[in-house]
Amino acid sequence: MNLNLTKPICFFDLETTGVNISKDRIVEISILKIFPNGNEESKTWLVNPEMPIPKEVTAIHGITDADVSDKPTFKELAKEIYNMIKDSDLGGFNSNKFDIPLLAEEMLRADVDFDMKNRVAIDVQTIFHKMEQRTLSAAYKFYCNEELEGAHGAEADTRATFEVLKAQIAKYDEIENDTKFLAEFSSRKQFADFAGFIAFNKNGEECFSFGKHKGKLVTEVLETEPGYFGWLLNADFPLYTKKVLTAIKLRNFNNKF
Repeated sequence: MNLNLTKPICFFDLETTGVNISKDRIVEISILKIFPNGNEESKTWLVNPEMPIPKEVTAIHGITDADVSDKPTFKELAKEIYNMIKDSDLGGFNSNKFDIPLLAEEMLRADVDFDMKNRVAIDVQTIFHKMEQRTLSAAYKFYCNEELEGAHGAEADTRATFEVLKAQIAKYDEIENDTKFLAEFSSRKQFADFAGFIAFNKNGEECFSFGKHKGKLVTEVLETEPGYFGWLLNADFPLYTKKVLTAIKLRNFNNKF
């Protein structure tokens, strides 16, 4: 079956130096772009992370320091990658919680102004966990009745994610073949930033979800305790979180005039 698309969607997977959104780096990225007419475009890049790859991480994805030593850095690849995804929705496996936040960090470090304003994101893992509670390899076996060869390789995982989503839509009557529905169905709690430090309350207002100001409106905290904003910008928070906070502060400032 074909996905019912109104715009392209890019399924992607990252292999990285670790799982810290703020500090770890991409060592491989694979993108599978699906167009509304069913055409496909795919591209995989090995990336020099400019930092050592821990041995325990290499044991998982098989990518060594030697494999990426002569490869371009993410900053050198950023514009090419962004041009491939800029007109598209995004899809992945655990992508809302990990891949998209880390990709956003890498883009911002490379001075590419990445955001999710005009796109939706489908997390195939969330759909899977809501329906079956298993892993990508198990999902591929369960939905596609095949063994996943090359698991933990970005290209194999990306292709498997796309195939699993199509099988999920075919299997479950309650899952609609519509990117907006799939994005809403695969989303968790709604946050203004990827890392979950700024949540939306029931009125759609941004609130802090951590620390001494947990549950308080961001605009109120920034108004009554301006030094807190400076602390947040200088602390070890993800760049995208800082970008969102800055946007809220500027919006609040402009609303006064």
